[in-house]
Amino acid sequence: MEKKIKMIIEWTKTKIKINLKTSDNVYFYIKEIWWTNIGSNIGFEQDGKGKNFSRPILIIKKFNKNMLWAIPLTSKHKEGNYFYNLYHQNNNYTLILPQLKLISSKRLIRKITKIPQNDFTKIKSEIKKFL
Repeated sequence: MEKKIKMIIEWTKTKIKINLKTSDNVYFYIKEIWWTNIGSNIGFEQDGKGKNFSRPILIIKKFNKNMLWAIPLTSKHKEGNYFYNLYHQNNNYTLILPQLKLISSKRLIRKITKIPQNDFTKIKSEIKKFL
């Protein structure tokens, strides 16, 4: 438990820096996978890793230049109704579908790739099953 508390304290410091960051006009679009400062989260929510608490996400919807819906990804292959496995450009990604979340574009670090429309359509269909 002490380790988790230390992580939350470190994430809080990082989050303050991210929040104070002036907008760099990050240009992002749906279907893109980005490295993102996702944070140290609560319970079973997906955490970021490393000193920046980062993790790849897939952008599902862009509301404006500051807000987007994103789904965290993992490199671990997972099966079941809550996951979508994607193979793209020699990389395996597993989307954690129920962890769709609204995030600020200030969290975006760098673009990794953009997925094809046919995969994106399938992913959106899987997300709709939760609604």
